[in-house]
Amino acid sequence: MIGRRHLILAGASLAVLPACSQEKTLAVGVAEARLKELGIELPPASKPVANYVGYRRAGDILYIAGQGPDFKNPAFRGRLGETMSIEQGYAAARSAALNTLAQVRAGAGSLDNVVQCLKLEGFVNSADDFTDQPKVLNGASDLFTEVFGEAGRPARYAVGVNTLPFNVSVEISSIWQIKT
Repeated sequence: MIGRRHLILAGASLAVLPACSQEKTLAVGVAEARLKELGIELPPASKPVANYVGYRRAGDILYIAGQGPDFKNPAFRGRLGETMSIEQGYAAARSAALNTLAQVRAGAGSLDNVVQCLKLEGFVNSADDFTDQPKVLNGASDLFTEVFGEAGRPARYAVGVNTLPFNVSVEISSIWQIKT
């Protein structure tokens, strides 16, 4: 049995592993130009809808609070496998990723200050028998990779849930390493 102390030590040792073990195809500092090249304009960073902050920075780590797609767009509301297709869910996850990048920009000062996306956590509003949550979350992962190259490819998970705020189809949160 692994005790709490062992988990803490394992977590601490993982935190100091060098990021250079993963190849990065885009240089740090080119993300803002890459957005323009892709024809992407980010929305303003949204204000929280409850008692929390949109992001929190600790040293070179930036934690982004849960971000949904544009909830005013009815195309992004509903349940996957019930009222929405995988393609619609993918588009909703991409919209949530745009909102995430707006928070990253606000927290880091510029997307050019991003070193890498460390983790992406995804929740998909799903019918009981829907099992393609990873395909839906690719909408976010693909966008991060388009903008940051290999540095945008996160460790991640995608889980199905029975409901999300405002009946949005997807909510994501993420952890980023940024230049200090």
